[in-house]
Amino acid sequence: MKRLIVLLAVLIVIAASPLSWAQTTSKPKLSGDLKNDPAREEEFMDWGLGMFVHWSIDSQLGAVISHSMEFASRDYLDRFINELPKTFNPDEYDPDKWVQLAKLMGAKYMVFTTKHHSGFCMWDTKTTDFSIMNTPYGKDIVRQYVDACRRNGMKVGFYYSPEDFTFNYKRDVPARSGRDARKYYDELVAYTEKQLDELFKNYGLIDVAFFDGGHAEELTQYVHKISPKTIVTRGEMVTPEQKLPKDPIPGPWETCFTLGNQWQYKPTNEQYKSGTTLINMLIETRAKGGNLLINMGPMPSGRIPLEQEERFRELALWMFVNDEAIHDIRPCVTAGGKDVYYTQSKDGKTVYAFLTGFTDDDPKGGTQWGRGVRKEVLLKELKATPETQITVLGQEDRVEKFTPRTDIGTRFTQAKDGLEVSVKRAQRLYNNRRWPNAVVLRLENVEFIK
Repeated sequence: MKRLIVLLAVLIVIAASPLSWAQTTSKPKLSGDLKNDPAREEEFMDWGLGMFVHWSIDSQLGAVISHSMEFASRDYLDRFINELPKTFNPDEYDPDKWVQLAKLMGAKYMVFTTKHHSGFCMWDTKTTDFSIMNTPYGKDIVRQYVDACRRNGMKVGFYYSPEDFTFNYKRDVPARSGRDARKYYDELVAYTEKQLDELFKNYGLIDVAFFDGGHAEELTQYVHKISPKTIVTRGEMVTPEQKLPKDPIPGPWETCFTLGNQWQYKPTNEQYKSGTTLINMLIETRAKGGNLLINMGPMPSGRIPLEQEERFRELALWMFVNDEAIHDIRPCVTAGGKDVYYTQSKDGKTVYAFLTGFTDDDPKGGTQWGRGVRKEVLLKELKATPETQITVLGQEDRVEKFTPRTDIGTRFTQAKDGLEVSVKRAQRLYNNRRWPNAVVLRLENVEFIK
């Protein structure tokens, strides 16, 4: 009986949570008539990759962003709200460096946490004193971020939480599951609309809005009203979090992932994804028709942690070679899977095959594809036409430019069970001439087998 009571209690808490997994994997039913601009959604689908940024005053503690306020004592909340702002001074914050790294890794847009659930505002707001302006730093971080994006040709996105644990604190309501929370619902909606007026009217056109929890539907409609060219992702699109869908989803959609285990900076006990894992996540997301929003959690000083920068730079090298297969593409009739994924150009004339499963075990650890090693690949989903041409992205395909002893040509034959392609990886990307990441084929004028 005890177990049953505990289970029922857990289910009640999950059901009461303002953001559930179901909400992020099915398209929200908007209460109003305003929707994303279809032309802007098409543009969004072209971008493919974005950088998420989670950063607030509790990065000083290395704590989960905002959520340490849940079920916290009154003393803890007093110190969180009144003391933490006094020591937040990100004097190494340089948003141009952030944007330049994001751009190098192939991101076309960024999404910055203007306010997370704690209620701390990273901009010069007139709605509350709990903001960046009342810290030793004392400058509008959002303004600097927006200006840096525009200087560097990056699309601008805002994350905004409709939940506000400090709003609750001032009314003696717990951060979540507060008994009296509904009493202040209308007041909270009015408060958040004032903040959205500041964010979406004072910084020029904001390309992307991401609402996390709370009354997201109402805010989606409100933003569509005051900024009709803004694309709302979470709040209107399917937005799975920390998970990729099993099957393709009709676009547009977006998935977001942490680079380690935590959204905000975690100085110890963190485990980061490898660069190869990050690359393969991007490939699978694009093959299934979505955008990948990968997170960066700055240090309290504003610097990008070295471990995060290293992963982003590995992605940058891969994207420098293969970005043609990621940007301005659409999903194919099949996404592929496991060893091979597919995308195609928007006109359908070019197919890209991502060879994610054709590396050999390396005695020194990991899997690698050696430079100069030829592999035979069977693409079961494709067949050739008389006009078919196949090349390796980033690699010279004019074989006549080399001596006959240098055999780097890509060859193919049509077999009963698919397209057989013989591929040699020739480009030297690492000093040891070995490569652990996907090789991408560019196939012109091929057809999918029905």
